[in-house]
Amino acid sequence: MARKVTKAIFPVAGLGTRFLPATKSVPKEIMTLVDRPLVQYAIDEARAAGIKEFIFVTSRGKGALEDYFDHAPQLERELEAKGKDKLLKVLQDTNMDSGEIAYIRQHKALGLGHAIWCARRLIGNEPFAVMLPDDVIAADKPCLQQMVEAYEEVGGNMVAAMEVPADKASSYGILDVQEDMGSLVSVKGMVEKPAAGTAPSNLAVIGRYILSPQILENLEQKQVGAGGEIQLTDAIARQIGTDEGVYGFRFNGQRFDCGSKAGFLQATVAFGLSRDELRDDLEGYLHEVMSSRKAAQ
Repeated sequence: MARKVTKAIFPVAGLGTRFLPATKSVPKEIMTLVDRPLVQYAIDEARAAGIKEFIFVTSRGKGALEDYFDHAPQLERELEAKGKDKLLKVLQDTNMDSGEIAYIRQHKALGLGHAIWCARRLIGNEPFAVMLPDDVIAADKPCLQQMVEAYEEVGGNMVAAMEVPADKASSYGILDVQEDMGSLVSVKGMVEKPAAGTAPSNLAVIGRYILSPQILENLEQKQVGAGGEIQLTDAIARQIGTDEGVYGFRFNGQRFDCGSKAGFLQATVAFGLSRDELRDDLEGYLHEVMSSRKAAQ
């Protein structure tokens, strides 16, 4: 039986240059999707999966991210005094208790694998999850919770995977499938951003992982991979063929790449339409916009 996963790493050291000038002073991870920061979606997903310890790998200029999870006593008192109980509950749900959350600095941008390695002393000899807040997943059952349930059956190392069009494969890490078992696939190879026409499958790795502590030992060697960076994919690939093995997990849900402007806007529309109090106004506006565009054409 696989050991319980209670720790998660959130790599948030990136500069967010695709969202400049907003990210000049605001960390990308606390940009709001409807009315919640991107990172809050990841935290809520992690909590639903049973995560108890939250490890953020940050960099200079991320102070606002740390402040977001702190308590705000003055604001809480103000809401309580005005009887705004619903807003008070929303605010309190963002708080993190002392000891639940830790911050580690990544001093040099050496890749995702290096960011994970930076948190090695807080992981120790335990399995752990990795969550990339840029990947926001709308699902009835949160994606990481789905993965944890599957992991409890097979153990090893697990990556979330989704099918992508052939012309998009070069933008992802792609799985070379040994056996397709439905929601789970066993993996015999992983290729980071394959050249056009060379992808071994259409299953792409996205920003959810459950990993064994052996991955940290692999990262310790600091082998440089694609793009001159220390790639997490390379460290995971080294476990293929071992007793642990590597699995891809086809999750149920829709993934939005909120690291891109188009993906962020798509997610804003999708999550807005999912809210009862916003749906009618938003649908009406979108209908007006589309009608105007058609008339103009």
